[in-house]
Amino acid sequence: MINRRNATLGLTAAATALVNAPASAQPIAAQEGRHYRKLPQRLSGTPGKIEVVEFFWYGCPHCNEFEPYLEAWIKKLPKNVEFRPVHIFIREVSRPHQRLSHTLLAMGVESRMRGAIFKAIHEQGNPLDTPEVMLKLLAPLGVDSAKFMSTYNSFGVNARINSANQLAAAYGVNGVPELGIGGLYTTAPSTVSGGQRMSAEESSRLTLLVADQLIAKLSKG
Repeated sequence: MINRRNATLGLTAAATALVNAPASAQPIAAQEGRHYRKLPQRLSGTPGKIEVVEFFWYGCPHCNEFEPYLEAWIKKLPKNVEFRPVHIFIREVSRPHQRLSHTLLAMGVESRMRGAIFKAIHEQGNPLDTPEVMLKLLAPLGVDSAKFMSTYNSFGVNARINSANQLAAAYGVNGVPELGIGGLYTTAPSTVSGGQRMSAEESSRLTLLVADQLIAKLSKG
């Protein structure tokens, strides 16, 4: 996890450690304080729907590792579950990435571009730190340059960014990646690892297993 407060890399310890078996191989019963956190009061949401929010940063290496597992998981979500990515502010270097994400969301193309964005940053060393550099990547992929530039600096994107940061604060998010579930729970690879050394695959699969159980709990009412 990358922490919002000190912006350091590493896993944040949870209350207790998990057993040593691989996460993908062990059935678990998710426990509050060990595998997930419950908010004091449920946030408002769409009636009849369970919203899953991915709090992330394009530049976060842990988000990059989590992404392929999350992408596969999203495709299997029940019909009553709505997923949305929410790029939040972590530190100054994340500011242009947050604006990039919310610009693409406003344009309705973020889901098609995010794979290329993660690859550019983490595999190709492209910082994507200015709109001009962003367009060198995105325009060949079909993003309209004029529309991108007008949207990038728009009031609507400013409002989206403010809303994203407010939602992260309401969920009590301190680092990324983290999932907010149904306005009531959060879980993350750093949480489920309990401070224990785990591979990205193990912690990602365990996080999503916990998320499945929390969604099931909310679906039952």
